[in-house]
Amino acid sequence: MKCIHRECIEQNYSIIRLIIQDAEHIFENKQNTAKNGEETKSMLPLVSDMEKVKTTLKQFVRDWSNEGKIEREQCYQPVIQEIEDRFPADNVNSSDVNILVPGAGLGRLAFELARRGYSCQGNEWSLFMLFSSNFVLNKCKEVNKFTLHPWVHQWTNNTRNTDQLQPVTFPDTDITDIPEGTNFSMAAGDFLEVYQEPDTWDCVATVFFIDTAHNIIEYIQTIYKILKPGGIWINLGPLLYHYADMPNEMSIELSYEEVKSVIEQTGFIYEKEEMKRKCNYTQNKNSMLHYIYDSVYFVVKKPMCDDVNDR
Repeated sequence: MKCIHRECIEQNYSIIRLIIQDAEHIFENKQNTAKNGEETKSMLPLVSDMEKVKTTLKQFVRDWSNEGKIEREQCYQPVIQEIEDRFPADNVNSSDVNILVPGAGLGRLAFELARRGYSCQGNEWSLFMLFSSNFVLNKCKEVNKFTLHPWVHQWTNNTRNTDQLQPVTFPDTDITDIPEGTNFSMAAGDFLEVYQEPDTWDCVATVFFIDTAHNIIEYIQTIYKILKPGGIWINLGPLLYHYADMPNEMSIELSYEEVKSVIEQTGFIYEKEEMKRKCNYTQNKNSMLHYIYDSVYFVVKKPMCDDVNDR
């Protein structure tokens, strides 16, 4: 068992090496190398960094494996369907529809929208996610070519020994299956800092994102600002505020009732709202423990100038 466990970890490490080997070419970050080949204390990985690596491995399951299909149908499909209904291919030129996906993670939702011909940009702050999405979207040219063992570090709630060693192959789809000339990109950086230009996007799609804010009010105001008049914001997810109870981190934790009030006071008009939409997030289907989120799903519209005058 220990030997097989070690082999799984080594397999994960081989994939991680592939992911990071081109990292220096993605950003113009200055490399920090130790003198005389000695490892310095500042270069040792933090516990928090190790946890982010484990989270990223599970994200491969959610976004790019057949095992993640159910989660994608729960979380991504309602957003995709709404966009297709709002911007049908027989009425609009899909390439003229500009869609932003903040908190894009490993990029599957943004990819699916680009595959349908929409001009789409994903935005992500985490370097772990950015390196990994770059690897999938730019380096994975064959379906299910790579194998990971995303649950190898999960020591609790295993029914069988083999559950912990379960392999997952990725990507489960052809990454090149995007119409030629489609405007598809991933942008790195903090959402609030990167997106300042007003009246730019036809649609902003957020899935499990708005609770990553230090100040969710700023997120709402920024989304309103960058949407074109008549543009829509589609959201699905819970309010698991990421910075709640974290030492030395400012965090505002509003109830959904308060969030809705802020959305309406900002100027948005509610067009759809569904409470308690059940969703999973990076769940191991074989685990004895499962979390289910009663998420909120809503579609709101930034009014046209005439709509504002009529109110």
